[in-house]
Amino acid sequence: MSDIPVELLDGVRERLARDAAPLTPQLVARALRDQGRPVGDATVLAVHDALHRDVVGAGPLEPVLRLEGVTDVLVNGADQVWIDRGAGLERTGITFPDDSSVRRLAQRLAAAGGRRLDDASPYVDLRLPDGTRFHAVLAPLSRPGTVLSLRVPRQRVFTMAELVAAGAVPEAGVGLMESVVRRRLAVLISGGTGSGKTTLLNALLSMADAGERLVLVEDASELRPEHAHVVALEARPANIEGAGEVTLRTLVRQALRMRPDRLVVGEVRGAEVVDMLAAMNTGHEGGCATVHANSAADVPSRIEGLAMAAGLSREAAHSQLSSAVDIVIHLGRDVDRMRRVREIGVVTRAPDGHVEVATGVAFAPDGQLRPGPAIDVLSALIEP
Repeated sequence: MSDIPVELLDGVRERLARDAAPLTPQLVARALRDQGRPVGDATVLAVHDALHRDVVGAGPLEPVLRLEGVTDVLVNGADQVWIDRGAGLERTGITFPDDSSVRRLAQRLAAAGGRRLDDASPYVDLRLPDGTRFHAVLAPLSRPGTVLSLRVPRQRVFTMAELVAAGAVPEAGVGLMESVVRRRLAVLISGGTGSGKTTLLNALLSMADAGERLVLVEDASELRPEHAHVVALEARPANIEGAGEVTLRTLVRQALRMRPDRLVVGEVRGAEVVDMLAAMNTGHEGGCATVHANSAADVPSRIEGLAMAAGLSREAAHSQLSSAVDIVIHLGRDVDRMRRVREIGVVTRAPDGHVEVATGVAFAPDGQLRPGPAIDVLSALIEP
């Protein structure tokens, strides 16, 4: 596409818009003639293919979105496209002719998700029909140009064995995690963005007893556990008129009426934390959720902040958390950029009444298990 003059493509685009006609090689040839351009078969097909990529699917990003193992595709203006295949960001050779091309792609993808994206509404966050999570910010709010972020849904769920083979889960921790699932302990999976929280949660839920009913609540549908009985609820943003919003908090309440054996909140990042904690304190064992945090020890303060913003007092937040959650599994990226489980922590209550997460076991970069100060508490929780 970069070998074709931009003005030539723009001329054909204008003709297509003016005639409101479908894109065909015949129409491309006619538009080229009207511009006084040479009309060879090779030129017609090159322009047709370039415009087809521009108006169908994800345009120039389509090839990298289909690459095996790609989890994220990031566009920083016209000249930078990055991908993540699990080992850190890699810059690709893909470029756009100009920022207008990136903007057009962003607007088309937003429209595919039923949302508006223009100067009056210059950012959008939505799920595309194929499940891809799409976020965009238009220039000049963003620099070096229009910025796109696409989170690619997994085509299949990784098993625990595959995560071990990939180095994401230490072999010494597999038995502990199986015991956590079998004992129906309530789990928070913490970590930074892109650390593998959803991937690990998928694997854990896939190990749940086949007779259990899993009810999943997510902002954007990413969980796909290999399990016989899964019901998924997905939040919905307001439409262009500002109506029709369905929040995570509403869905958590609905999920409680659906006889869940395990209530799962894909990601806790707002007021839904109050309903999640309440649910886990009313006999719903084996609940799971993910949360952004820099370490397992930071999880209580993260939950406290979310709960207080939703109207819960600090004391109530800690009281609810200590009764609701048993285990924290923390993931992070090591210096080699690989995603790994770093720690399994135990939720404990300090003398002042506030919750702390004490290390049950930590894992060295080589996968070796290192017992922590709460190893005896962890052992008592997972013993049959």
